[in-house]
Amino acid sequence: MNNNEKDYEDFISTVSHELRTPLTSIRGFAQTMLASWDKLDDNSKKKFLKIIEDQSNRLINLVENMLSVAKSDKETFVFKETDILPIINAAVSLVKNQYKTHSFHVDVAQETPAVLIDRDKFMQIMTNLIENAAKYSDENSQIKIKAGYCQNCEYVSIKVIDKGIGIAKEDYEKIFTKFSRIDNPLTRKVQGSGLGLYITKNLVDKMNGKISVESSAGETTFEVLFPVCNLETLAREKCRQ
Repeated sequence: MNNNEKDYEDFISTVSHELRTPLTSIRGFAQTMLASWDKLDDNSKKKFLKIIEDQSNRLINLVENMLSVAKSDKETFVFKETDILPIINAAVSLVKNQYKTHSFHVDVAQETPAVLIDRDKFMQIMTNLIENAAKYSDENSQIKIKAGYCQNCEYVSIKVIDKGIGIAKEDYEKIFTKFSRIDNPLTRKVQGSGLGLYITKNLVDKMNGKISVESSAGETTFEVLFPVCNLETLAREKCRQ
């Protein structure tokens, strides 16, 4: 068996496992409700319906991630000069709707120049990173999104910071690989496919950006760097739409 065949078999095996778990949960609770509707109190019904909703959302996210991986080599990118603040705010609004107990603080420096990116893909990157930060941090905690021009490297830096479970240094590279998840008691409580950061890194790389992570003292920072749209224009302070 060559490497491609093994990778394909591993992919199918992982997909089958990841799909089976939410489907089994949805079917089980639906069957319970159908068989025992009159015996269940309202709180139990709401609890079971919430589980079905959560597992359905998990299934939708998983399928979307699978499709993203499958079409990653065929994706087309439309690069445009883009102001990042409106897209970051849109991503925060999307995640906030799901993680209502978290607070989100956006700090984009006023002089931050535009970057040359695909807007839809950038929205996907920011949503993935902000949602990831919320998912792996405690309720009522704050997620910070900071951005500004990095003069030393001629990039715009965007950081997503949380005070969650943290990441060991030896896992920094692992978390960006396909189907990888850090195994500890805290991450086992959080459902995920292990594809979000893999997809995010793939998109960042294809837009000539860089992504990295640093975690210490209970604080984790994911940083993405994108090249400014035009350095000469930046010098004249006209690099904006």
